[in-house]
Amino acid sequence: MSMTDLSVVKDFLLALQARITDAASAIDGQPFVADRWQKEPGEPLQGNGITMILEQGGVFERAGCGFSHVRGPKLPPSATQHRPELAGAPFEAMGVSLVFHPRNPYVPTVHMNVRMLAAAPASSPDAPVCWFGGGMDLTPYYGFDEDAVHFHQTCKDALAPFGDDKYPRFKKWCDEYFYLKHRQEQRGIGGVFFDDFQELGMERSFAMMQGVADSFLQAYLPIVARRKDMPYGEREREFQLYRRGRYVEFNLVWDRGTHFGLQSGGRTESILMSMPPLASWSYQRAVEAGSPEERLYTQFLPRRDWV
Repeated sequence: MSMTDLSVVKDFLLALQARITDAASAIDGQPFVADRWQKEPGEPLQGNGITMILEQGGVFERAGCGFSHVRGPKLPPSATQHRPELAGAPFEAMGVSLVFHPRNPYVPTVHMNVRMLAAAPASSPDAPVCWFGGGMDLTPYYGFDEDAVHFHQTCKDALAPFGDDKYPRFKKWCDEYFYLKHRQEQRGIGGVFFDDFQELGMERSFAMMQGVADSFLQAYLPIVARRKDMPYGEREREFQLYRRGRYVEFNLVWDRGTHFGLQSGGRTESILMSMPPLASWSYQRAVEAGSPEERLYTQFLPRRDWV
């Protein structure tokens, strides 16, 4: 895949964003609003994107799904920590990233991201290096075994055509990545995560990224349909907001994608669309023994094999 083939990746990503937002809008009952943006001349990055936002919907309190395509004169440190030979290289990046924060505490928050980076190293500026990244992960507030198994099985099935090693590798990578080191706690029940990926060759690596992206709706929407009408009260709502605070902590403190966007001069509003509309923190908060809240900590957040 050459730099001239990047239009194929872009077309796929734009179609992916449209498919996902159409499906989410159908289950919510409210349309997404499209915010088209363009970086101005003289800014660190050049490029454009479309941020699709649904707020205060019937199912989703906030759902954001953004496409971006940017170019920059120098890769930021967050993108070259595993590729020192590309430090300072000009780059091009495009991707789709989403986070859906549901209204009902029994519906889990979900994150999905797929992306491609291409950089031209100083040693061979006419031979750009391309690689892919992505994955999806689930963050429940109240755990259900059948939901966790369904989500992980869908991820495993999507990766099966690309080798039996991919799901266990990427599942472990996801567990290790979405980990709040300062809390010694997982963000959720994981899923799959891969980065800096080109080992199958450019065409096959792109196909793997497509397979993961195409499985997202199948992985998440059946869970939404099962849980969105479950009755809940103030107790569940308060716990949801408290756990959302952990989500905010991870995204701001540890997430490489957030750091990449901010370090490279990306569009702040689009980068931070993953933030929930409401969250809370408590200095001390204990969960009741034997409660569903305790079960989240004891049965769902610890790393385990779901399939």
